Amino acid sequence: MLQVYLVRHGETVWNVSRRIQGQSDSALTAKGEQQAHQVGERAKLLGITDVIASDLGRTRRTAEIIADACGCPVKLDPRLRELNMGVLEQRPIDSLTAEEERWRNSLLNGSEHGRIPQGESMAEMAARMHQVLNACLDLPPGRRPLLVSHGMALGVLVSTILGLPAHAERRLRLRNCSISRVDHQQSLWLASGWVVETAGDVSHLDLPALDELQR
Repeated sequence: MLQVYLVRHGETVWNVSRRIQGQSDSALTAKGEQQAHQVGERAKLLGITDVIASDLGRTRRTAEIIADACGCPVKLDPRLRELNMGVLEQRPIDSLTAEEERWRNSLLNGSEHGRIPQGESMAEMAARMHQVLNACLDLPPGRRPLLVSHGMALGVLVSTILGLPAHAERRLRLRNCSISRVDHQQSLWLASGWVVETAGDVSHLDLPALDELQR
């Protein structure tokens, strides 16, 4: 059985100020750096052997801290990036017009063809996320990888493993530096392949993490 751990990046300046990040970037806050160090301590106990991260700055920095604790290098993979939020990237959420808010909500409320202009769909993001996850099956036996990605990206990955469509209503909260785990296994009582063991664990963090859309 292959166990793959999934980590959302640490808190960023734009998470705190409620700006839409997407594939734009914002630095980790001091709290975000602390969260990453706490994940690193947990990852070291879990025996993580491979750290694979989105190439955006906030995920790269989170991954570097975790990998340093585990004594392994970081491999960057742009397929782990957050959803491309198109024309809404870098915008404060409170500044959106009614039409722009409808675009944003189309990604959250189950709209099958939800997409922000010049952005990508949830299905397109899900496809690239599954490519990275399935590539973990090619690692040598005994490896225990950890993927560092983003809230919406990891949410759609976990949700589609559970059998939901990529565009399903977004109901899985993955806070900054939360840890999830998915396993590839054969079982008498579960469907073969990827299954969700845990999602959104923050028990390793000193303080609750913020989500960019929720307080």
